[in-house]
Amino acid sequence: MALRQQQELKQTQKLSPLQMQVIKLVELNSVELEDKVKQELEDNPALEEGNEESNSDNPDEFSEGGENMSEEDIVLGDYFSEDDIPDYQLNRAHKRNEPDFIEATYSNDKSLNEFLLEQVGLRQLNAQDQKIAEYIIGNLDENGYLQRSLQAISDDLLFQQNIDIDEPKLKSILEIIQDLDPAGVGAADLQECLKLQLQRNEPTKENKLALLIISDYFEEFSRKHYDKIMRQLSISQDDLRDVIDEIVSLNPKPGNALGDSIEVAMSNITPDFIVESYNGEVSMYLNNKNIPELKINREFSEMLQGYAQNKESMNNDAKQAVLFMKQKVDSAKWFIDAVRQRQNTLQRTMEAIISFQYDFFVTEDETMLKPMILKDIAEKTGFDISTISRVSNSKYVQTNGGVYPLKFFFSEAMQTETGEDISSREVKILLKECIENENPSKPLTDEHLTTLLNEKGYIIARRTVAKYREQLNIPVARLRKKI
Repeated sequence: MALRQQQELKQTQKLSPLQMQVIKLVELNSVELEDKVKQELEDNPALEEGNEESNSDNPDEFSEGGENMSEEDIVLGDYFSEDDIPDYQLNRAHKRNEPDFIEATYSNDKSLNEFLLEQVGLRQLNAQDQKIAEYIIGNLDENGYLQRSLQAISDDLLFQQNIDIDEPKLKSILEIIQDLDPAGVGAADLQECLKLQLQRNEPTKENKLALLIISDYFEEFSRKHYDKIMRQLSISQDDLRDVIDEIVSLNPKPGNALGDSIEVAMSNITPDFIVESYNGEVSMYLNNKNIPELKINREFSEMLQGYAQNKESMNNDAKQAVLFMKQKVDSAKWFIDAVRQRQNTLQRTMEAIISFQYDFFVTEDETMLKPMILKDIAEKTGFDISTISRVSNSKYVQTNGGVYPLKFFFSEAMQTETGEDISSREVKILLKECIENENPSKPLTDEHLTTLLNEKGYIIARRTVAKYREQLNIPVARLRKKI
């Protein structure tokens, strides 16, 4: 048997410490970033709050989202000179007329992870699945939410633990965690948290209606548009009152045994952006209200310079002190640069979304939303699709009309018979209206709904109608029939 020698060329990408830090910061929402900044200020004596003018206020000096940076971009010289001290201000231009944001409150229950790990240990998972489950649990916040995307967790597992796992497998392990107590743990947001709890409750009439409202009318419910809900679902005030009682009995913070009420939780969503529209003019601000300006501690840097001038005569203890200070200064520099890049990335991404969905932000009419996918915004900004995904995950936008998750603005495209692109959300709205206006004694089948939509100029297949109906949690025609 002949032996063959084959040469294989593989390209690998090594992320610098700064790139890794930028990736992690981009995933954080404004509340989490505030906590992260506070923690860094406590942990690193070389980092401090400051009001001095930044030496470099041009965000274009930094790479987009930490991408395409080499290790040389972040390696500092042996010591700082006074001119190199990178004191930094976070988007001062966007703080001038910044409106008040909704504040968030969080509680802390350090026993949550231990409680979940005990339950996972009883699930008899194999060694790798057990390790993945433990990692997911370690990423839950103090309220029991998983606000990081599965793609981000997949990347971390590959980089940090050399575990290569795809999103579907990760989702199956997350579903195991979501099946643990307390109910609602592992949800990405409040809506999913409430759905997870309702799905575990006894399927009474009130429970089924509550699940429908949370799934399909969450925005209306959170804004207390009760008349619209009663009208569209053809339910009485007493029915809605029973549903509200069912929903307010749930825990919006399953990681906190003393969780707030549902109303408090809904009002405590903290937007990461605020978009205002007036007379056709749209303006946008980042939520930097509680994030302090950062700089390198000047005394720390001056001490480092002093040692540099006498390094020939330094003993080992002094050299160790210099090494410690340099490590802290490097770490502070990386963090400052990472925060700056995170803010620049969020700013440019939101500006691209506003540009793409300008008509919606002017009118706040959902039918004005255009089909938009991650790739569209990636091409507008020059960022990688994974960066746009991280920005859009667990972020919120406050507009004149309410607070929207950033994911709200993304949807797949369809076409009308004239070839015009439309959003799948627009088709779902129309589909929902057709079903709401149907004769209850003769509900429309998927075939009839397809015909109606086609007659209105929407090119859509029956299987697509069925898929959208299921996504709207609307049962098939025979189950909607009323005598």
